[in-house]
Amino acid sequence: MHIPDGILPAQVCAAGYAITGLATWYSLRQINRKPDPSAEIPKASLLTAAFFVASSIYIPVPPASVHLILNGLLGVVLGYFAFPAILIGLFFQALVIGHGGITTLGVNAAMMGIPALLAYHVFQLRNSLGKVLKEPTRTGVFAFLGGAIGLGVAALIFLALIIFNIPAELDAGAERTAVLALSVSHVPLAIVEGIFTAMLVLFLRRVKPELLEG
Repeated sequence: MHIPDGILPAQVCAAGYAITGLATWYSLRQINRKPDPSAEIPKASLLTAAFFVASSIYIPVPPASVHLILNGLLGVVLGYFAFPAILIGLFFQALVIGHGGITTLGVNAAMMGIPALLAYHVFQLRNSLGKVLKEPTRTGVFAFLGGAIGLGVAALIFLALIIFNIPAELDAGAERTAVLALSVSHVPLAIVEGIFTAMLVLFLRRVKPELLEG
């Protein structure tokens, strides 16, 4: 779901960098409001590495294949650390394994990072909207929603960006069909990521609940 160089026009890439810059500034501002902003850096570093590695694990979903994204998981567990973590992970993915690109780094970061922040806020709703559910069911349900929504929203943004910016020299009809098929193939992946996020969060709740604070 990474957008490579040469697909989007320059103005869209510039807008992506502007949005990513603003989102990074806001995330760092929220992080610096914590009593000890550096305390969560080891956790953020570990999940940044997991985000990087996840892109090399492909899951066959006929007629194509997809790979784990984990942006929803990062949002649920890291909170505002998720956006800079995703930005750093995408930068090294572009350099090391050729996923995405440098000109589209801002667009890709916004496409995956903003849904991660949304996933974080969805997970936090468990404290106010989940009172009808008992623990640990409540935590598991909202972790699943966070993980699934993170990927689902990113896939919708990807779909919109590609469909509205198909290069003129390509067959627009064929490209739309291919992009729609790719987007639909992410539906089962969103469910998988939701389940994985819920399992990990429930595990952390049992063995290291302080990692889920805030």
